[in-house]
Amino acid sequence: MRHTLFLALITSALAGPVMADDLRDRAAAEFKPLPSTIPAVKDNPVTPEKIELGKALFFDPRLSASGVFSCASCHNLATGGDDNMETSVGHGWQKGPRNSPTVLNAVLNEAQFWDGRADDLAAQAKGPIQAGVEMANTPEQVEVTLKSMPQYVTWFTDAFPAEENPVNFDNMAKAIEAFEATLITPAPFDAWLNGDDNAMTEEAKAGLNLFMDKGCSSCHSGVNVGGHGYYPFGLIEKPGAEILPPGDKGRFAVTETVDDEYVFRASPLRNIALTAPYFHSGKVWDLSVAIEVMAESQLGEKLAPEETVQLVAFLESLTGTLPPVTLPVLPAETATTPRPSSEVK
Repeated sequence: MRHTLFLALITSALAGPVMADDLRDRAAAEFKPLPSTIPAVKDNPVTPEKIELGKALFFDPRLSASGVFSCASCHNLATGGDDNMETSVGHGWQKGPRNSPTVLNAVLNEAQFWDGRADDLAAQAKGPIQAGVEMANTPEQVEVTLKSMPQYVTWFTDAFPAEENPVNFDNMAKAIEAFEATLITPAPFDAWLNGDDNAMTEEAKAGLNLFMDKGCSSCHSGVNVGGHGYYPFGLIEKPGAEILPPGDKGRFAVTETVDDEYVFRASPLRNIALTAPYFHSGKVWDLSVAIEVMAESQLGEKLAPEETVQLVAFLESLTGTLPPVTLPVLPAETATTPRPSSEVK
């Protein structure tokens, strides 16, 4: 009797750690913790000088034709790396066609933009600057602007010392990419993956278990819990036209392949609790509702209320800590700096 009772007590005491280890082993096959150092960027060595230049450019509204909009306008580091609007407001107060994705951890994505049309952050940085509804500028005008300020010329020379003419549009994009590569946000989920059993609540662990069991991780996996692979939105049941506007066919605009109609890159889910509204249309403001839309449209399932609560708890464990970012003091304009224009062409 005493022997049986002892075995029962031992089994009960070990059940928690064993179950936790089983869950962690399963999670380790689907996800990876964030890197502890700045990720390497292809064909763009990240240096302190490049990071500092990129930070200045990221916050400088003079890269826009109007002198009003900067990268930080749509990717506000104080609000989750996006602008918390349905779709962004740009040049001449025009509204863009899609919700602005977060820039946090974006260096870990397979490709950039909802449709993956930019291979990397350098290519992504060039897009909004030239888009008529965003910053409405040209590479030539950007280069004239930067060259007109001696401090920028010095910073570009320091960041790209091997180049004879370092102040150019390509190097601008590379510097912004280098700065954005530093925007890595370690979260409780990473601590838990690395062995800290107390980093996640029991509710969050139950949500993680559900996330894997229901197949969410088949699209949202890896180090960024998504950000790779392209999938139809409405795999089982298409959402309503407000959430999935019929005029935006997603990746089809890039590939012009019929199979890519209404196909989008899987959204990275890190810091998702900070980045409402949701989906490329920005029409859903509540994370619980977004989860339920995904369950019905992608999995064909209706979640029980307690399942939604658990999934929200797991996604909240992906909210990370942004490294300290001090606002840069930007170079002053000179007599040759192009004057801003709000003309909409």
